[in-house]
Amino acid sequence: MSQFIALLGHYQTQLEQQYGRLLNQDIRRAIIDMLHCKQDESRYSQWHCGHCLHDQQHLASCGNRSCPQCLHKTTSNWLAKQTDKLLPVHYFMVTFTLPYQFRVLAQKHPKALYQLMFKVTSNLLKDFASREDKGNLGFTSVLHTHNRKRELHPHLHIVIPCGRYDAGKKQWHKGDKRYLFNAFSLAKVWRGRMMEAINHHPQLALPTNIPNKWVVDCRKVGFGLSSFQYLSRYLYRGVLPDKDIIHITDEEVTFRYKEGGTHLMKTRTLPVLKFLWLILQHVLPKGLQRVRNYGFLRGNAKRLRLQILLLLDVNVVAVSTPPNVLKRLNCICPCCQHIMQFMGMGRLSH
Repeated sequence: MSQFIALLGHYQTQLEQQYGRLLNQDIRRAIIDMLHCKQDESRYSQWHCGHCLHDQQHLASCGNRSCPQCLHKTTSNWLAKQTDKLLPVHYFMVTFTLPYQFRVLAQKHPKALYQLMFKVTSNLLKDFASREDKGNLGFTSVLHTHNRKRELHPHLHIVIPCGRYDAGKKQWHKGDKRYLFNAFSLAKVWRGRMMEAINHHPQLALPTNIPNKWVVDCRKVGFGLSSFQYLSRYLYRGVLPDKDIIHITDEEVTFRYKEGGTHLMKTRTLPVLKFLWLILQHVLPKGLQRVRNYGFLRGNAKRLRLQILLLLDVNVVAVSTPPNVLKRLNCICPCCQHIMQFMGMGRLSH
């Protein structure tokens, strides 16, 4: 069992007493799912080995996207899908960050706030691109909610291929691999539009002491696969992997993290209940899509991407082969080490 889930089960009552007012419906559902993950002996998955005819059962996983035990293979699947969309061009990574003053909004109204972040940034990038009149952008946006110390720190990583597609002329316009947009101009517009959007939202209200300068980072990241590999390392591994929890006592939990500026490994020690809340506050609202594709990278634009690849003189037969995406976990036969076949879910009758 995951160390985090074990702690959650042991301190569930105390957590409710101290942080109950902050536990929304999505967090409560995640807690229930995680505590039952691979613990319900009445539900199991059935596997069969076609090589040695061995049959095996495994306790069912909860499938909650916040569960540290249900994240295996998701990263490689996502990376395989992104590789299928990869273009032979340079890529940029643009990161839009909300100031810390908005953490209260993220706690109280996460879905509304995060939806606005996606909407504002996507429209902003499209508007910046339209000013240059060189065609349409394609980009992938990924929501992250924490910094390295696991504090609430909402930001969007957006991966953008260097180049535009002109649908009217059916032309690909090669971009400058050294420059995408001015980061200071992006930050200024990002601040203004986000504040305006919050002001007009019925659920949200602007916090006080909002800084005049916001942070937008715009950097080149080489050819595309390296940027997606960077994102995949953080996207589906959970907020804090078990391997980074290095010491647990009855009162405190110590975990390690890599400091951003120095890249040195640091440790942080918190009381157990504060540690549990630190991680649980990153549970995403039900129905919120944390990865979104736009323009010629959207899911239903495969034919358009093939046209772009032809313009870039790429062998479309090779890239149109479906990626090796696993629909579920592999199960290795303990007798002969062959891959077993999933036979379905079962439930024991009482």
